[in-house]
Amino acid sequence: MVRAYEEWFAGYAQDPGAILRRTFGETGGYDELVLLRDIPLESVCEHHMAAISGVAHIAYLPRERVVGISKLARLVDALAHRLQIQERLTAEIADAIEAELEPRGVAVVLQASHACMSSRGVRKHGSALVTRAFRGLYTAPGARREVLEALDH
Repeated sequence: MVRAYEEWFAGYAQDPGAILRRTFGETGGYDELVLLRDIPLESVCEHHMAAISGVAHIAYLPRERVVGISKLARLVDALAHRLQIQERLTAEIADAIEAELEPRGVAVVLQASHACMSSRGVRKHGSALVTRAFRGLYTAPGARREVLEALDH
């Protein structure tokens, strides 16, 4: 049980900023949308100690540097492996990317099911909570639409 809890909450020992610090300047002038979709996420609801599972989608508009895509997945894991609520998790991912990469824009969309809703109380299976965080240029409606349309393809 102790080993399981150490693994489930390993995110407290990880620095989200450090995960994103190794970047690449070899963009070849690329300055368009970078989108990593369907990053699996597993977390634990801080209110009920029940499982949260779903996917994260991360988009950003680089300035001069990009980060390896595995680092985006590691960031999701580090922050999800803490007691969480989905709304805060969404914001923490966006804030970490904005702080470390300093992109022109960041968009994060999480879609997850919550065992606290399916295993107790209303017992509704198959529902998913969707949360979004937009930073920088992605706060403009047209730019948001571009990201959301890219997620549909």
